[in-house]
Amino acid sequence: MAKNNLHTFHIPVMGLAYTIDSPIRVAHYGISSVISIADDELIEKMRLFYSTKFNQPYQEISQKIQDYRAERITSYLNLVDKIVKQKFESFKTELAESKTALENFMAMLPNTSDIKKGFQNLLDDGISFKDNIQNYIESQLSPGAIDVNIMTKLDKDNFDKNIQLPIAFNDAHAALRGFAKSNLNSSVVLSAGMNPRLYSYFENFSDFYPDENNVLKKKIILKVSDFRSAMIQGNFLAKKGLWVSEYRIESGLNCGGHAFATEGLLLGAILEEFRQKKEQLVQSSHELMVKSLQLKNTAFPTEPLTTKITVQGGVGTAEEHEFLLDTYKVNSIGWGTPFLLVPEATSVDPETRKLLINAKEEDLYLSHISPLGVPFNSVKGTSNEILKQKRIQENKAGSSCPKRFLALSKEYDPNGICTAAKKYQDIKLAALEKTKDTVSDAVYEKSKTKITEKSCLCVGLANAAYLENDIKIKGQAQGVVICPGPNMAYFDQEVSLKEMVQHIYGNNSVLRTVDRPNIFVKELKMYLDYFRNEIENSSGEVTSNQLKKWTVFKSNLFEGIAYYQNLFESTLFFKADLDKIREQFNSCKSELTEIKVPEYC
Repeated sequence: MAKNNLHTFHIPVMGLAYTIDSPIRVAHYGISSVISIADDELIEKMRLFYSTKFNQPYQEISQKIQDYRAERITSYLNLVDKIVKQKFESFKTELAESKTALENFMAMLPNTSDIKKGFQNLLDDGISFKDNIQNYIESQLSPGAIDVNIMTKLDKDNFDKNIQLPIAFNDAHAALRGFAKSNLNSSVVLSAGMNPRLYSYFENFSDFYPDENNVLKKKIILKVSDFRSAMIQGNFLAKKGLWVSEYRIESGLNCGGHAFATEGLLLGAILEEFRQKKEQLVQSSHELMVKSLQLKNTAFPTEPLTTKITVQGGVGTAEEHEFLLDTYKVNSIGWGTPFLLVPEATSVDPETRKLLINAKEEDLYLSHISPLGVPFNSVKGTSNEILKQKRIQENKAGSSCPKRFLALSKEYDPNGICTAAKKYQDIKLAALEKTKDTVSDAVYEKSKTKITEKSCLCVGLANAAYLENDIKIKGQAQGVVICPGPNMAYFDQEVSLKEMVQHIYGNNSVLRTVDRPNIFVKELKMYLDYFRNEIENSSGEVTSNQLKKWTVFKSNLFEGIAYYQNLFESTLFFKADLDKIREQFNSCKSELTEIKVPEYC
């Protein structure tokens, strides 16, 4: 393996807080992870926490500073970078001086790793071990990437005394500027779809353009759900002279956080299209980028820059991990949800981690609690849900909305208001109350739930880090919101980092359940449930466009099942479960046949 590719997995962004400091925890082992840079208040508090912990100077960046959001993000990322480099230097010294430390580290590496083999050769050749180990470590090891995530839809306008600030001060724009000004040599992951205005803002920062040696100091990763989206977004950026260094494919439903369902396109079929058309994707972007850079009179590469394809969403066994690497030739696999049970890797408070450990299939569900109006993976029994229900029962529904990151609705306030805010819900509930005598009790209660079920994600997704690190939480009690994928149901114990990494590489197993479904079967069943619910819960007159959408959705599911049936006739993987998996695909096909798309009247 080449330097910087020590591992074949990465830890994706999780919530606002769950990976807020993951690079500090795991980067020195060569493990890459992603920090959310949405919440500058959380980031500032974590900067104070880690400045104190590592004896670094700290000066508060208050909201009185004009560009405080970007400056907070820059300062925190620079601190994380500094701490990671310090920890990495100490770790290299430990490896060179302690064979026990080296052997423990080797136990966390992939069995196919050339670096692992190189270390073993040095250990076997005991005479020259001390002479050569330091040079080998220096030449082969590097810390994991400190990547960041920007959810493109979270680009709220901002105001100063009711006067709208320039677009550059919008939330996502300021976050991007904070990353661009940092010392990091890493990537920004853009998730939740295309934001042309934000994408255009990248042109302001030279670090995103190749230098005369075709090196990108900062890279762009696009999180995508299908090939068409990747092509459209990649070409859009290429026309501005910007290169997408990685397309991070995520399952539409079998993932954590917000779930952006595809039009019935299943993960395996999507990966197959990327495998077959990668060159088309790369060449198209390259030609467009070169034309743009020539017009800008700047350096341009004669050959396409490196493009990685990675995947995440629902992977849970070493065999699934290896299957994805081998079958689709992806560069890395994202393991998110299982790492929520690894205290060395993620920031989760003990109470919430216990809730996750005990969660079963029926406890994990696709909720409507997100103010974005996008389905959101959740788990029953969170402290946030308990507190929210208590307020509803006391006729005090809604949040005080102190952070306003999701204050995107302009329905009642030109400055924006969040649909989870008390102000918003009070207006909606008052309007609903006027209809009480004209609708049935069932319709009334359903409408009320639709208003009040929204949760304050800004606070709820950040609180775990405060609780874990004994940082004081101010304001209205919101508890913790956590957003694991359905895969959480099959992981039921707290494990060490070493144990989880060994699980990924097949040298250990942390799974104690024997009835975990195959990754592709699980996603397919979720899509069947989603499709059925879409039809059953549709209200009002069904339009021709809706019927067309459902027909395409069903057709894509049939094509996906046929693809899997063909794939699992020839695969060399999953031998112990092949008969069961094939039977499940047949059963799902029958189930899909029974789901009837209504006829247009």
